[in-house]
Amino acid sequence: MKKALVAVALATAIPGASAQQASVMGVWLTQSGLAHVRLAPCAQAATGALCGTVVGLVNPKGPNGAPVAPDAATDYRNPDPAQRTRKVIGMPIMWGFKPSTDGRSFEDGKIYNGENGKVYSANVSLETDGRLRLRGFVGNPIFGETQYWTRVN
Repeated sequence: MKKALVAVALATAIPGASAQQASVMGVWLTQSGLAHVRLAPCAQAATGALCGTVVGLVNPKGPNGAPVAPDAATDYRNPDPAQRTRKVIGMPIMWGFKPSTDGRSFEDGKIYNGENGKVYSANVSLETDGRLRLRGFVGNPIFGETQYWTRVN
């Protein structure tokens, strides 16, 4: 009971905290711990209701496996040779998501996996514990992988 009261007190003491926590919008640390991704409304409606952009990298490496500065990291695994020199920071990796009826999840989107250069269908939702649940798949969601991302404060 005391823990519940403390949680309520903290949520009401920080303006906007509960609103932010009830939304998938914000900056998230990927499950691998390698990137920070900002989820926000898409700049263009044709791109969907929710988009994700890489805004930070943790210990990035170059094509030879040597460490590189975050602002120098490139998308060297991209199957399109013309895209292999684009910077990872600022790169869009999620698009096309449509809001579901519950307001806490988005469906029918796409996610680019910079670790293997592939694009997958995806759904995202906010778990009750505050983590982001991302389900990437090919074809049907049962043939996929679930990741849990944590919010960056």
